[in-house]
Amino acid sequence: MPVYEYRCEECEHLTEALRRMADADEPIACETCGSDQTRRVQSLFASTGGGGDSAGDGGGGCCRGSGGCSCH
Repeated sequence: MPVYEYRCEECEHLTEALRRMADADEPIACETCGSDQTRRVQSLFASTGGGGDSAGDGGGGCCRGSGGCSCH
């Protein structure tokens, strides 16, 4: 089941909830004030490093391997 984020329209607290996709747009109670005036918001996903070798340079980012990095 995916994790969704909901913002309370009364206190603006952000609540995360593990829910079925079919229930994703249904409001949930705010963890802070208890209001049911919540809306699902677009979640941001961030990933850092960790070993993908998408550039074909031996892994670890653009500055490793061939030395052909132009970002620094």
